[in-house]
Amino acid sequence: METLDGKVALISGAVSGIGLGIAKAFVDRGVKVALGYRREDHRDQAMRYFARRPDAEVLPVKLDVTDRAEWERAADQTEARFGKLHILVNNAGTTFPGTIDQATPSDWEWIMQVNFYGVVHGVSACIPRIRRHGEGGHIVNVSSMAAYLPAGEVGLYSTSKFAVRGLTASLQPALAADNIGVSELAPGLTRSNIHHAAEKRPARYGDTQFKPDTDFTRAFGEIMRHGMDPDEVGRKTIAGILANQPVIFSHPEFREELREMGDALVAAFPDEAVPPERLAIEERRRASATEGGTLVRND
Repeated sequence: METLDGKVALISGAVSGIGLGIAKAFVDRGVKVALGYRREDHRDQAMRYFARRPDAEVLPVKLDVTDRAEWERAADQTEARFGKLHILVNNAGTTFPGTIDQATPSDWEWIMQVNFYGVVHGVSACIPRIRRHGEGGHIVNVSSMAAYLPAGEVGLYSTSKFAVRGLTASLQPALAADNIGVSELAPGLTRSNIHHAAEKRPARYGDTQFKPDTDFTRAFGEIMRHGMDPDEVGRKTIAGILANQPVIFSHPEFREELREMGDALVAAFPDEAVPPERLAIEERRRASATEGGTLVRND
């Protein structure tokens, strides 16, 4: 997208943290924004901010990302107010401390319903609407540096974000022909309310050993205070959209660790020649990944 002025965006989890930072950055660029929210207190606080911005065209929309029907209603409300939808930001997420070996089925269901299926529902509801007007658009799926550098104490969270990473990479060639860009935003430590996420766990996912821990929440919150300003993440997200970056890294402190990881991955390949027939298939795969084509052909 060469310009954002006059475009319309729908953001999940948009009234605090990274979602709000992205919403502010959009408004700065003349984007009309539908603000997906769950908590009324966070909605009210965000709307007080935008009320002081006479240039802001924003619409709060109730949105539980685990509910496909709510996604459709939110998209309907966005189009009813602003006419079209150009940009989707799948930002809403949750986390809680606990290792994979201790996780219950309920733990897996909750974190995957929010962090992964929330993204699936978002793209399913919004891609047809972006395609419909033919003006192109952009999708941003928020993963995390935990999708690249997992930590054992938040293993379920890392797993869910790895899934978002894979979904996003698969969408990129699929939507290229429609002039719809797709970016994965992988932020590091950012000031937000995510350390309170376990306190809002729905009762239907209550079977868990990982009960809310006041000491953990307090300690995590202290760490979060030193994170990046979400407004900065928002500005970097806008720059990534305009550059059509497949991955948007906001935190520079992970550069060398990822470089080392990449070198280790390359070094792990066997040092041997590739048969010509397999090499030809790989060339077709690479072409399909960059041009939005297909690997399987009838020729």
